[in-house]
Amino acid sequence: MKNNLKWDFPYPSQRMPVMANNIVSTSQPLASQAGIHMLKKGGNAVDAALAAAITLTVVEPTMNGIGSDAFAILWEGNNIVGLNASGRSPAAWTPEYFSRKRTMPLIGWDSVTVPGAVSAWVELSKRYGQLSFQEVFEPAIHYAKNGFLVSPITAQVWNLQKNMYKLKKFPEFYKTFFINNEAPRAGQLFKCPDHAKTLELIAKTEGEAFYSGELAKKIVNHAKETGGLMTLEDLESHKITWEEPITMDYKGVQLHEIPPNGQGLAALIMLGILKQHDIGSFEPDSPESLHVQIEAMKLAFADAYRYISDPSTMEFKPSLLLKSEYLIERARLIDPNKAQNPKYGEPKHSDTIYLTTADEQGMMVSYIQSNYWGFGSGVVVPGTGISLQNRGSAFSLVEGHPNQVGPNKRPFHTIIPAFVTNKDGPVMSFGVMGGDMQPQGHAQMMIRIFVYGQNPQAACDAPRWKVMQGLRVKTEKGMNKEAIDGLVQRGHQIASAHYFDFGGAQLIYKLEDGYVAASEPRKDGQAVGY
Repeated sequence: MKNNLKWDFPYPSQRMPVMANNIVSTSQPLASQAGIHMLKKGGNAVDAALAAAITLTVVEPTMNGIGSDAFAILWEGNNIVGLNASGRSPAAWTPEYFSRKRTMPLIGWDSVTVPGAVSAWVELSKRYGQLSFQEVFEPAIHYAKNGFLVSPITAQVWNLQKNMYKLKKFPEFYKTFFINNEAPRAGQLFKCPDHAKTLELIAKTEGEAFYSGELAKKIVNHAKETGGLMTLEDLESHKITWEEPITMDYKGVQLHEIPPNGQGLAALIMLGILKQHDIGSFEPDSPESLHVQIEAMKLAFADAYRYISDPSTMEFKPSLLLKSEYLIERARLIDPNKAQNPKYGEPKHSDTIYLTTADEQGMMVSYIQSNYWGFGSGVVVPGTGISLQNRGSAFSLVEGHPNQVGPNKRPFHTIIPAFVTNKDGPVMSFGVMGGDMQPQGHAQMMIRIFVYGQNPQAACDAPRWKVMQGLRVKTEKGMNKEAIDGLVQRGHQIASAHYFDFGGAQLIYKLEDGYVAASEPRKDGQAVGY
């Protein structure tokens, strides 16, 4: 692809972009190197992505694990393909069961849906991998069995999460992830032999042990003993879906997202609204540009939170929210001089780890997996190292809402991989992990790169904003005073926040003769290539 990027670096950074013919970019250096190792062994970008993802369950357990969900978008050489490996709720999760609760539980078995990450590993390997399934597990098994030195930011997050769980309720969690009752420090060796044994069993049985065999039975038995409703039938009935991504044309390229139950639709809506506003006439960090972006994101979220659900219960096709007539109508609601708190529209019918890989044959992979809230539900299956996600907490208890909790149903999902193409093929594989920051981060990366021409590392380094409820907006340290003052004058309620609140991006951008990759300075990560 023709290189129109600017190669200045206007923001403070800990990183420089990496340029090579084969690249892996993840949130943890050992995972990045695990991916590169697969490429050097003769594997492709899918093998690299799988090795990195599986390794991340070991070296960054504060964000993901064997009990996670996963999504992917990849350019397989000729076409773009999407994978939804998010799990469904147990069959016993009826609205009546949750009727006495005021909110969906954030921890415990009543937040645990069927984990889908293992199924993503299996299906991606079968369909696209070049190496054996067992080979992509080797680095992760090594680090789980022999230990790894905990990286600094992961150690900070680990320590913060120590007090976020009612640990007395989950003794196995404490036993598995702490050393002498303390979170491991930066540079301290951490081992999880149970994790290693579980990965070996998954690799040997190509996932069968997790969904119907030995591990599945351990999950179900633990549920029975501790008040969970998950059954063997729930695990056995899990299935992935291959998806055609939904898209939005923007500035000569197309942004691709996984369709609902994921929230990628929100990023597309935002860009569709921004097409009606010439933000490129303003400076990238000006209050004029940032205000319109923030207002467009609010409009997108208003629709996303009202309509996104399991596809089987959505009130209409997502494409209705992407129609130009509807987006023009929504764009007119933006006042360039005033912050607003918009409601959802009515179209007319007609958190998390993220990684990306690319190889010299042209395959590019955008992959994300997550427990949702740190380590997940707090439920850890004894003797396995499996920390179970808490994705079920994203269901609604509002009667009649399309995302209302129910049996065998996928919840609203925050984790979303992204991919950009143009008329000639792939342009960029990227993602921004971090709950509801993800579609906001996707849009901010798109604007900085394709409106303002910033190179991927500069776009990644730039200070971010994050829409909250009402008129509240979080801004990152480093955002200029003129921008802050201009937003306040327009009625935004601005609060400065820790960089942890603004997610973590990894990007690979295709050049004419290779790739350029960026890695998030807010994470321990690394882009590496050869």
